[in-house]
Amino acid sequence: MIKALFYLILSFLLALPISAQDDDAFFIKKIYNTTLQSGKCYERLHYLSENIGGRLAGSVEAQSAVEYTKGIMQTMDMDSVWLQECEVPVWQRGGEEEVIIHWHKPNLSKSKILKSSDHSEQSKKLNALSLGNTIGTGSTGVDGEIIEVYSLDTLDKMGSTLLKDKIVFFNRPMDPSQISTFSAYGGAVDQRVYGASRAAKHGAKAVLVRSMTLAQDDHPHTGVSVYDEAFPKIPALAISTNDANQLSHLLKERPVNVSIKNYAKNLPPATSYNVIGEIKGSEFPEEIILVGGHLDSWDVGGGAHDDGAGCVHALDVIEMLQMLDYQPKRTIRCVMFMNEENGLGGGKAYANESNAKGEYHLAAIESDSGGFTPRGFTCTAEDDVFKDFFINFTSFGDLFSPYNLYLKQGGGGADINPLKSQKGLLIGFKPDSQRYFDYHHTAVDRIDAVNERELKMGAAAITSLVYLIDQHGLR
Repeated sequence: MIKALFYLILSFLLALPISAQDDDAFFIKKIYNTTLQSGKCYERLHYLSENIGGRLAGSVEAQSAVEYTKGIMQTMDMDSVWLQECEVPVWQRGGEEEVIIHWHKPNLSKSKILKSSDHSEQSKKLNALSLGNTIGTGSTGVDGEIIEVYSLDTLDKMGSTLLKDKIVFFNRPMDPSQISTFSAYGGAVDQRVYGASRAAKHGAKAVLVRSMTLAQDDHPHTGVSVYDEAFPKIPALAISTNDANQLSHLLKERPVNVSIKNYAKNLPPATSYNVIGEIKGSEFPEEIILVGGHLDSWDVGGGAHDDGAGCVHALDVIEMLQMLDYQPKRTIRCVMFMNEENGLGGGKAYANESNAKGEYHLAAIESDSGGFTPRGFTCTAEDDVFKDFFINFTSFGDLFSPYNLYLKQGGGGADINPLKSQKGLLIGFKPDSQRYFDYHHTAVDRIDAVNERELKMGAAAITSLVYLIDQHGLR
């Protein structure tokens, strides 16, 4: 009797409908299983990083990346694949940079009186990279005495009396006490972006900038610099943190001069492209869920973490849903943005055309923080819609807890921010940030800096969020 009752209760329980959340949990588990076993993001990133390499907007390599990713999209069963024109600046690094510091070291002898001939000149070549958009010195070079500063405001206090014809060395490090390395980066990067013009205002001849990283190493980090047209343009170069530390130590003991040669130049703007593919929604095709990254990178290294990882994440989102025979309710659009690094030409062009067409992006998800272990997602929106969006966004939290992912307020992403006026939710994918700036904008941002499993975990996390937003919406 008891045994019969047991089977009766069991059969009743099995006949109960599975909750929607259970359905979602099962499907997300399938997404992770499929991505970790069959995802192609790592092999595609290998090709971008090692076969194509650095993809500066307007370069041959950038165009190769456009053709490569368009070709991948065309092999998928998408409803549409197309290129979208955008205007991009064209900057070329030219020949290898040469930065050599010179100082005099006293020759100690029995005599306590040292003559000028008793000082031997020492020199060292620094690890350096021209900053994006900087002008070059050409073969004649620039020479001068180095003045060390730690903030842009200090320049105005020093004035032309101290800075005229000098080489300004910006040496404010990223703050190691910040838990988020992106916060540390934001607190130091102004000297790289605006330092050249602020120094030129007071007659400086060139600037050197400490690389934007918490690592102590010999890898210089390039990155964008912006000239103020009100002041002369002067050369701007980054030096490695090890060299910055040594230079700072020397400057505390004696004057140091530097000789700089670089060959960078700016060319007229060119036409490049965003690469776009989409699957139309079956129920709400007018509601777009965008997932993307930026296809361009700096010309050194392979742009693996920044931002080849984001591009291959987005490609895997489409492919994994297809492999699972998932038919989306809303239109899912994959976008490879061009020119994030040097002006946001692609993001602006995309938003302008989208607004002109009257499109509505319910959600836009950007992956532009590397291919490291996923930590979660942050989101933002216009104030008048954010509260309701955020309540629904965070309602997915229990489904992500088995994967140790958070959902919280924060930034969306540089390429998707121009879409904010459409009043959708802008979402940033957030991997662990601790190692990101070890590679950011350097020659070592290559495939061997990327862990395949971590990269695939990111693709699975983003695919899962796309699935949940598509299934349940955000309102």
